[in-house]
Amino acid sequence: MAERYFEDFTVGESIELGSVQISAAEIIAFAEQFDPQPFHLDPARAEGSVFGGLIASGWHTAGLYMRLFAEGVLNRVPSFGSPGIEQLRWLRPVRPGDTLRARFTVLEVRPSTSRPDRGIVRSRGEMTNQDGEVALSLEATNFFGRRPSDPA
Repeated sequence: MAERYFEDFTVGESIELGSVQISAAEIIAFAEQFDPQPFHLDPARAEGSVFGGLIASGWHTAGLYMRLFAEGVLNRVPSFGSPGIEQLRWLRPVRPGDTLRARFTVLEVRPSTSRPDRGIVRSRGEMTNQDGEVALSLEATNFFGRRPSDPA
């Protein structure tokens, strides 16, 4: 049974999704499989890059956000997917040892006009590092199920 429904989301509401610490080994393992650029793969070569050291792929950071978002929101509501992300920004490099905190903020809620069983929630997702600096920001739309009507 769902913990929340579309009707339970309000504009301005922020949900803290938890945190995750990232290691050099995780950064390199992700890069080896998905984003094999030198500043994600090789600490020595990364030192000579514009970043001055090893950094996580932005896609890795987005994946970490997705994990926390799924655990903190999507798995607790009837989710009907998403038509996509309107905006995705990598604002600050993520380095080994960083602790990232995720937050989901509701920007807009509206019932679907074509599908009465669901509503549309537009949101901002953010990942901040241990210094409170925003490393990732995104705006997305999700379809969430509406509360079943009472048959009585």
